[in-house]
Amino acid sequence: MSRQWWREPFRMFQTNLREVDAGLDVERVLDYLEEFGANAWLISVGGILSNYPTDLDFQTRNPHLAERPSGDLIGDAVAAARRRGVRVLARMDFSKIDHRRAEAHPEWCFVSPSGEPQVYNGLTSVCPSGDYYQVKLFEVIGEVLDRYEIDGFFLNWMSFNEVDYSRRYWGVCQCLACARRFGEELPEGPDSPNYGRWREFARDTLEDLNARIRAEIARRRPQAALILGEHADIVFHEANNAVGRPLWHHRTSEHVSAAKSYRPQVPVLVNSVGFVDMPYRMAGEEPYHFAQYLLQAISRGAIPSTYIMGTPDDSPYECLGIAGEITRFHRDHAGLYRDLVSEARTLLVRPEGDTAEFQGLYLALLERHIPFDVLPVDKLLVSDLSRYRTVVLPDLGPLAGPEVLDAYAESGGTVLATGSSGFEVDRPQLACLPAARRLASWDSEESVRSLHLRGERGMVPVIGAFHVIEPAEQAETGLYALSRARYGPPEKCHGHHETDHPGWLSRPYGRGRGVLLPWTVGRGYRESGLSAHRDLFADHAGPGLETGLPEQVEIVPARSGEAKVIHLLNRSGDADQRFRRPVPIAPAWLELPWPGEWRAYALRAGRELEIDARRVRLPGIDLYEVIVLADCHTSIHDLLTYPSDK
Repeated sequence: MSRQWWREPFRMFQTNLREVDAGLDVERVLDYLEEFGANAWLISVGGILSNYPTDLDFQTRNPHLAERPSGDLIGDAVAAARRRGVRVLARMDFSKIDHRRAEAHPEWCFVSPSGEPQVYNGLTSVCPSGDYYQVKLFEVIGEVLDRYEIDGFFLNWMSFNEVDYSRRYWGVCQCLACARRFGEELPEGPDSPNYGRWREFARDTLEDLNARIRAEIARRRPQAALILGEHADIVFHEANNAVGRPLWHHRTSEHVSAAKSYRPQVPVLVNSVGFVDMPYRMAGEEPYHFAQYLLQAISRGAIPSTYIMGTPDDSPYECLGIAGEITRFHRDHAGLYRDLVSEARTLLVRPEGDTAEFQGLYLALLERHIPFDVLPVDKLLVSDLSRYRTVVLPDLGPLAGPEVLDAYAESGGTVLATGSSGFEVDRPQLACLPAARRLASWDSEESVRSLHLRGERGMVPVIGAFHVIEPAEQAETGLYALSRARYGPPEKCHGHHETDHPGWLSRPYGRGRGVLLPWTVGRGYRESGLSAHRDLFADHAGPGLETGLPEQVEIVPARSGEAKVIHLLNRSGDADQRFRRPVPIAPAWLELPWPGEWRAYALRAGRELEIDARRVRLPGIDLYEVIVLADCHTSIHDLLTYPSDK
């Protein structure tokens, strides 16, 4: 039995159409997509505006359909794509309706805490609790499925509309459908006492709606996929920039890894936005910034997708040149991206709130060449941890289900906790932690100011929080704190004395080990950039890969069938709030992390590589390189050939 089409590697291109684009030349667009390397087209179909002649009175036909002889853009697009073997996916947006329908059906609409509808550019936002989402949405999807051989659906802006396109905060919807479904007093916003409970309600409402949509599509057309949240056929992540938002250079890798670590078998699609920001949609993204979206996606096993406004003729973004190169690389080596699975043996858990500690530890692992995966903290209890040697808990505070981590350590894993992870008031929740109890917490800016730890490389500042721990029996300890002293004026800057408060603790637990760094070492690295912070943590998290590559090269090992695949991403272009053209990396070496005899091939360099005693000689790296490893009895050519072409 053949697999569902979306479980094979594919490449998507999205034309987010304006109403004036209804007369586009579908053959011309498909020519562009195929040359670009894409074999799936995400096109605007219905919801706010219908690009086909809908017969539903609550949908708005695009008036520009009159420019087409057929009067049906979607019918023309599906027919032309079918002739070429290109899949067509429907972009739907049910978040807003026009004024006439909002007046006729106020029960569908968002209501702010002040009693006002949310109106943006003449369109009124609707609420997922109301019947427009709960009932009418299914009628639209049914009409599309009745008329067209659609290969999948993507539903945009599935949310409760707390924030609009201008990032204005409106508050929690107060419509009667929400009041009835929620069953208690609705909060107005984050400061309301039951806002957390409402967030759970909102999440559950959307998850239930998503599940019903998926079931309806599967019933009506099993060969069509739903692209949406974590429980859809394809998990969706939009890689984008935004004016005024601090740049986290690793956001795409992080999100892909978080999804794949939880459900490795489910495809993740990274829809990479070709423009700078929605208000500046005519300005193309910086090419090397955009390249990182796609490279981080494919290196972690995600599907690459490029997203433009309008048609390719109307969006000649400079970044599309490099985007096409990477997309065609994925096309030409699709066999390697079939079931690409991470080979990382370290797991970094992602918190739900403050990410400073997490991001600092993320950077430390990456720079010390310790391959790792990311997992959201709420997935710890439902994920297989057995494939990891180390699980890192970055200042998470109290944990749900601590017995899962104790069992993991008992069976041979290492639990490495930083900051407050695994403590409930003064008691450790985890039996594997080398702590008897927490005696005190210094967790304000002033309480840790002037607090230092004495390390082998000198004094290390504590930034964020430090917890005074009474060690458990048999615990090893080190990196002791110096007492705080005055830090100004200079004449009074003395009086530090060594204490017995350890900066790290470690002890065996079952066949594994528990390690505790009871301070925010990751935040220290994120905010100060001192490599001493990075190395103090990484020395406990390691070992890293042995290599002559500089820390600016990200190493992502994976497997694909019988092959091993190593992506080498040149991150020397990472800069403050931007990505620049990376500096070329000179030829170097890498010790292979797998035993056995291997043959190695560099895909971009286009040549076989020399291996001496598991040490492979690497070519120079400009933007990226991909190394394929096969055992000595397997043909490299066979590994590079896509299964359907054999």
